[in-house]
Amino acid sequence: MRQVQHLLHNGNRLLNDHTAPFRFGQELDLQGHGLFGFALLRQQDYRKLVNMVVQYLRVSLPLMDMEIHCTGELISIRLHDNWDLKKLKPMVANIYMGSIHALASLVCRTFTFEFDFACPGNSLAWQRLADGVEVKFNRPHNQVLMPLSGRQARDDDASVATYLAAARSREQIQGDDSLKVVIKVRHEIMNAPGRDSTLERVAQKLGMSTRSVRRHLGLAGFAFSGIRNDIRETFASRYLLETDMPLEKIADQLGYSDQASFSKAYRSWTGRTPGEVRRTSRP
Repeated sequence: MRQVQHLLHNGNRLLNDHTAPFRFGQELDLQGHGLFGFALLRQQDYRKLVNMVVQYLRVSLPLMDMEIHCTGELISIRLHDNWDLKKLKPMVANIYMGSIHALASLVCRTFTFEFDFACPGNSLAWQRLADGVEVKFNRPHNQVLMPLSGRQARDDDASVATYLAAARSREQIQGDDSLKVVIKVRHEIMNAPGRDSTLERVAQKLGMSTRSVRRHLGLAGFAFSGIRNDIRETFASRYLLETDMPLEKIADQLGYSDQASFSKAYRSWTGRTPGEVRRTSRP
């Protein structure tokens, strides 16, 4: 478990994308497991189906425990942190939520995900996670609410089999491809966050046209300038807090023509100037 926590901590630090754990959970593709798919084919009781999803996840992802409650047509799945994950708790909770969404989408159409922490990052990005998904923060528990009244009707084994086969629709596949482009763009900018981090240069390194890169980023809910600004802010904050590098040098490292331009950009990101950040970090 310590090794898992170490890996998750490093992944969370390097990704710099608060919605990535949810998307990672979706990408686990647990519904492709043959035995689980067979069980779904044979099960017509929707409450038992959801319970099966929970039990399957408890075995497949033994990082958190879960409890399920059924009230009328509403089912809730609540997460419990049995390992005292501390700062990793939001990340692990999001991985679970993404996996629950990928599996439970075989049962219902709409989801409300509630988290017991404040909204990290851009709130708009959270609302674009998937169709039929609502995300709420600062709630008492980490849980997902699923109304079965909006489920997709499936009358026989053949219809369930068809639904399982089509679980990864064309739109989802396109979305997956776009997310891969986001990851590649982020990687290229992190390797060179300075003057070379232009859309044209990154697209060239990826062997794509600028139009294609921009389209994929848009489909995934991102903009090139937003990704670059997020990465530059991260680099700038580390330089300011962890080094004595002069502000002029930091500005040059991040692709700004002078210190004034860098300071203006940094203040727009954080609400503070680089000088203020550096002064408050000193004992």
